[in-house]
Amino acid sequence: MPVDIDHRPVILTGDRTTGPLHLGHYVGSLKNRVALQHTHRQYLLLADTQALTDNASDPAKVRRNVLEVALDYLAVGIDPGQTTICLQSGLPALAELTLLYLNFVTVARLERNPTIKDEIQARGFGRDIPAGFLCYPAAQAADITGFKANVVPVGEDQAPLIEQTNEIVRRLNRQAGRDVLPEALALIPAVGRLPGVDGKAKMSKSQGNAISLSATPDEIRDAVRRMYTDPHHLRASDPGTVEGNVVFTYLDAFDDDHATVEDLKARYRHGGLGDALVKRRLEDVLQTLLAPIRERRAAFGRDPGHVLNLLRAGTATARERTQATLDELRACLGLFTFEEAGVGTGH
Repeated sequence: MPVDIDHRPVILTGDRTTGPLHLGHYVGSLKNRVALQHTHRQYLLLADTQALTDNASDPAKVRRNVLEVALDYLAVGIDPGQTTICLQSGLPALAELTLLYLNFVTVARLERNPTIKDEIQARGFGRDIPAGFLCYPAAQAADITGFKANVVPVGEDQAPLIEQTNEIVRRLNRQAGRDVLPEALALIPAVGRLPGVDGKAKMSKSQGNAISLSATPDEIRDAVRRMYTDPHHLRASDPGTVEGNVVFTYLDAFDDDHATVEDLKARYRHGGLGDALVKRRLEDVLQTLLAPIRERRAAFGRDPGHVLNLLRAGTATARERTQATLDELRACLGLFTFEEAGVGTGH
């Protein structure tokens, strides 16, 4: 076996393949991933298996979005030479690790996970929770530990999943008698969760309040025009509220001219600045940001065979790494193997 001489910290991150990615993904994780791929050993997981936990009735949706999400990765600047992009369903070791980890966590602990509790309530499952969805923390622990990741970029709402992963890691390491698996650090971005254009919830594909990374100029313009501002700011001369104003939230996230944004906030609060002018600035910022991403995405999309070959190569690399982790863990836990059973196979 070749010696691994890459000693950079390992990052594992990814997305469920339920639809094209949007600006919330960009500001929350994609922008960081592009930067971190130069200083870390990064694995990017197309989580099609996890997408089935609440989309089992529509597997075609999950299948067709594998390529869509991959195109978004490449379009924003993920470099396959720096980042290993891989398909979760092509990594059988992760499924076996998930099954193993379910023996080291209770149903009560899974149900207490704040992230899972919130998602169960938001989706209206009641007690009809798909078992795969309830077991999501164990599956994510398998993803993270399968790559022996040290760092996992997540939103603040996902931090409890990392905490539960580390609980499982500590229990397994105690059982093995040594530190087989590393604990992971949650890397939470400075910019919080991006609200939807309606201002009522986080930006979400399912809520229909998202701006996709592949949005056309007209779609961007329409989304900005519909953005929630201050309902009491009826005239430009009226003092307005910046807090909770989606337009200013987006300017904070995407406009690099922070001094000008602060000046606009002051003028808006004082009165004398209309919503139309602020929205026009935000539209210009978003058009400038998304135009090159859209163009690169279209260019990659013209050669889907090339993209699939990149995914195939990345998945092969990831399969080797995750299988090595599984083999090591099985050995440390003393699980049965034919090789060590000492039973001959001759007649």
